[in-house]
Amino acid sequence: MLSTAVAKEPKSAQLGEIYNRNAQYHGPGRNPVIVIPGILGSNLKDEESGRVVWGGFLRNYANPSRPDGARLVALPMERGVPLSQLRDRVVPNGALEQLKVSLLGVPVSLNAYREILLSLGVGGFRDENLGKSGAVNYGPGHFTCFQFAYDWRRDNAENARLLHEFILDRRKYVQSELAKQFGAQNVDVHFDIVAHSMGGLITRYYLEYGAQPLPEDGSLPRLNWAGARYVDRAVLVSTPNAGSVISLQQLLDGVQFASFLPKYQPAVLGTMPSIYQLLPRARHGAVIDERTGKAVDFLDAKFWEQNQWGLANPAQDGFLQMLLPGVADPAARREIALDHLRKSLKRAKQFHAAMDVPATPPHGTSLYLMTGDAHVTSSVATVGAGGKIRITNWGPGDATVLRSSALMDERLDGKWTPQLRSPIPWTQTNFYFKDHIGVTKDATFTDNLLFILLEQNRR
Repeated sequence: MLSTAVAKEPKSAQLGEIYNRNAQYHGPGRNPVIVIPGILGSNLKDEESGRVVWGGFLRNYANPSRPDGARLVALPMERGVPLSQLRDRVVPNGALEQLKVSLLGVPVSLNAYREILLSLGVGGFRDENLGKSGAVNYGPGHFTCFQFAYDWRRDNAENARLLHEFILDRRKYVQSELAKQFGAQNVDVHFDIVAHSMGGLITRYYLEYGAQPLPEDGSLPRLNWAGARYVDRAVLVSTPNAGSVISLQQLLDGVQFASFLPKYQPAVLGTMPSIYQLLPRARHGAVIDERTGKAVDFLDAKFWEQNQWGLANPAQDGFLQMLLPGVADPAARREIALDHLRKSLKRAKQFHAAMDVPATPPHGTSLYLMTGDAHVTSSVATVGAGGKIRITNWGPGDATVLRSSALMDERLDGKWTPQLRSPIPWTQTNFYFKDHIGVTKDATFTDNLLFILLEQNRR
């Protein structure tokens, strides 16, 4: 029988009614949640001057079109020095709840990760930083949600080590709160993680390899599931598990996030190892040579040099001069840039190899995927004369990440089967008719997320 009732859009208040009883419980049997944003999702500042590097475009922020700003945004480059040793004074300064910009001289705040925190707030997961700052009015209650802010420019394996330190620190805090409020001593605290975009890659690496770095000799770390010791459920949201063609476009052409914001040049973005780690897999045919019609190994540094891509593009020398003011010789600047490019591509290949190992998590650890699959999304780039690329194929996704990439669908290597073939043993997947950020604003996303965190039985 057809209903004549008019359906209404679900609201957070209605979801609050569904999960109200569970949301009010904060005892020892409930896991606290760690939220991990994606690339660009953490504020960055210059530790010495306090100057904003990312997260605000007001007053004296680090403008990448100016020499001083470009040097703050970019990571250092030095020939022969490992990426892990190239350090600057820039540090994370909290997760990016709102992006502050100046539009026609008027300060404006754009919601970033506030939506996902509000979704968790419906379930009683209350972030301490937001509560104290007044950014979100939770009212009285126990804080059970933590944001992991990190320097998203750096190697994802490095940030996995910092995530381990963060978890150990917050674990002690939660243990002390449980002892204080419930008299429960030395509780074996486990966490659930909700990670968006690149944050999901950091999460997966941490679960599988713990705090291990990527070895400098190019070998793979030992798969020991050390991070799973502290994590029960990991919810990955719009994560590019097999990379994204868009990251290649940005490394080659730079990016301007909005018409009223400055452009981030390829020379600046090319200093950041994390962006190379977001590149798609060559075996999936993501980049095609126009002349031969065949897939190319575009993670080969020689290919970048031949096509004058990114840091290998001579037209970027003016920006390299901004980044390397002490190097007067253009040839010397180019050698430093090429050395950095080779190291970054080599590290990306190594990271991909580590992430692509088929691995079944230990009992008690579950992997969930939530992603969009109803938006046209770039899937294949074709390389033509002069190294120019153009997008020639599209597929279903969230306009940034392909559905197949989020799933890590290995059928893209040409060996098609009716069922999904992936090295990631997903416990559950949910798809939404939303884009990359829009997924987190969807009421159905909130409903599914809270069910997983509050009601679904653990493995």
